[in-house]
Amino acid sequence: MKRPRLGLRSAPAVVAVVALVGLMACKGGGDAAGPTGPVRIGLSMDSLRVERWTRDRDLFVARAQELGAEVLVQSADSDPVRQNSQAENLLVQDVDVLVAIPRDGVAAARIVEAAHAQGVPVLAYDRIIRDCDLDLYISFDNERVGYMQAEYLIRVKPTGSYFLLGGSPSDNNAHLLRKGQMRALQPFIDSGAIRIVGDQFTDNWDPDEALKHVENALTANDNAIDAIVASNDGTAGGAIAALRAQGLDGVVAVSGQDADMAACQRVVEGSQTVTVYKPLQPLATRAAELAVALAKGEEIAADGVIPNGKTDVRSVLLDPVQIHADNLYSVVVGDGFHALEDVYRNVPRDEWPGP
Repeated sequence: MKRPRLGLRSAPAVVAVVALVGLMACKGGGDAAGPTGPVRIGLSMDSLRVERWTRDRDLFVARAQELGAEVLVQSADSDPVRQNSQAENLLVQDVDVLVAIPRDGVAAARIVEAAHAQGVPVLAYDRIIRDCDLDLYISFDNERVGYMQAEYLIRVKPTGSYFLLGGSPSDNNAHLLRKGQMRALQPFIDSGAIRIVGDQFTDNWDPDEALKHVENALTANDNAIDAIVASNDGTAGGAIAALRAQGLDGVVAVSGQDADMAACQRVVEGSQTVTVYKPLQPLATRAAELAVALAKGEEIAADGVIPNGKTDVRSVLLDPVQIHADNLYSVVVGDGFHALEDVYRNVPRDEWPGP
């Protein structure tokens, strides 16, 4: 039998884990210290086909193992029905805590309901789960990511026609990004300096769909688009493919996020203007620490709350980093996230940066 779900408390500006005195566990005859054996974590992943998620998995598992925990990983290959089924399978394997990277933030509410029926807490990783009593959420400040995307494009193109290329409408992060983007753009829209000539969200963050959106936008505007606020590097790639067909890659400013290898290559080559780097090591390692804390019946100090449609979810929010051609080497390569020779492979060697 699992212990009851835990209450969480907020603490400004800091993230800390402290023991919750007197909380009794009831799994396998355990006591207030939590599980009698190693903590067992179920990690339910949207997909491992995207470059960044394999990194998240490896970093998460490594930190969890350092803490003495066992991790059971399931990947849904971008199928929300399959993900719900896999989560139920993890619960059958007697996990102490469930960590979910949801494919569909609405459909994944069933995961939380199933876990809570067994007294298992749920931590949503990077993407919030909507319309449920989610225990905890960890991510980067996605509204700030969106603000950074638009803010840098405004520096490069302070006037002109902007096309908004959103992410998946079923992913709450896409809406948080848009909120941040509009916070940067609205004063320039109000002044008349910037005009929004189109606004499309992209199902499943699909680069091919993003390409079609941009093709249609270019046609509708006779190619007169100055900037595309793309919400991640995948959609940015689709946008740039459409621009390239019109000879406009490197002319139209394009944003992104995730610092994917292809995007970093585009940034140094000049076809993508900015990406937003979300260092995976602090995200994955912190998530593993929080998962173990939840499993052990410890109280979590959160940075704030994010509404999910039903409740205000206690949230741990990390800081992203704006990446452009001038700082990509020092930050992304400097962190060891990508290798110099991979990022700059299409740039003449005498133009490579160095210490």
